[in-house]
Amino acid sequence: MFAIIGVLVVTGCVLGGYAMAHGPFAILFQPAEVVIIGGASLGGLLIGTPLPVLKIIASKLPGVFGSSPYNKQAYLSMLSMLYEIFGKARKEGLIALEQEVNNPEQGEIFKKYPQFLKNHHAVDFLCDTLKLMVNGVTDTFEIEKAMDAELETHHQEGALPSGVLAKVGDGLPGLGIVAAVLGIVITMQSIDGPVEEIGHHVAAALVGTFLGILMSYGYVQPISSQLEHMAHEESKFLESIKAGVISFTGGANPVVAVEFARKVIYSFNRPSNAEMEEACKQAKNAIAA
Repeated sequence: MFAIIGVLVVTGCVLGGYAMAHGPFAILFQPAEVVIIGGASLGGLLIGTPLPVLKIIASKLPGVFGSSPYNKQAYLSMLSMLYEIFGKARKEGLIALEQEVNNPEQGEIFKKYPQFLKNHHAVDFLCDTLKLMVNGVTDTFEIEKAMDAELETHHQEGALPSGVLAKVGDGLPGLGIVAAVLGIVITMQSIDGPVEEIGHHVAAALVGTFLGILMSYGYVQPISSQLEHMAHEESKFLESIKAGVISFTGGANPVVAVEFARKVIYSFNRPSNAEMEEACKQAKNAIAA
């Protein structure tokens, strides 16, 4: 939502300031400049980016203009789910989680938390770790090492979309200059024409530079930054899961393990201890019922 507001603010302020200076809007409509800059940047993106990374970028871009799935309610839901999982493992043994981790969509616990099930990265991250534990890997150091390896890979993969778009943004001003130079070439062919015609061609050429710089610093670079923030939020969610699991494998009871998971969460999304305890109490009452 804020990204949409930001786009409107950038566009409105740039065009509003131009209008305040009594600039003619018709001259800004230069489809040829847009084709040169947009087409060249898209072509460069295709040349320099592997197909799997392009697919990741395409899947992540809609999230830039939506609300973050990693809010306080999402964390409360995740903490409650961990509490139930740890409680079942403590009471019935790790083998009791086998059905849950092998088919989470049909698991007794996981299907209570549809919001978490939609997050395939988090589901795989948790279930893969629990599978190790069900299969007999209970050493805390080994579990932590496996989770750290996956987190590192996830962090590197999450940085790819923002890095690629940042490079595209860096190149847009240069492509704007390319469009402007081509416009000057056209201008020079009309150098013996009327002054009005030469002025029009020069203005059209300068629009190319304007568009390249605006697209870079007004839109593409901020979108790249937002993708980076989204990757950090997702990594923090996984780190919270890791903290809870490692605490539980180290011998902590479910409430303490969930508290360790809560401590990892950013302060602006972190539920209070009272909120967490209330959510765990409701989960416990649901189990008893």
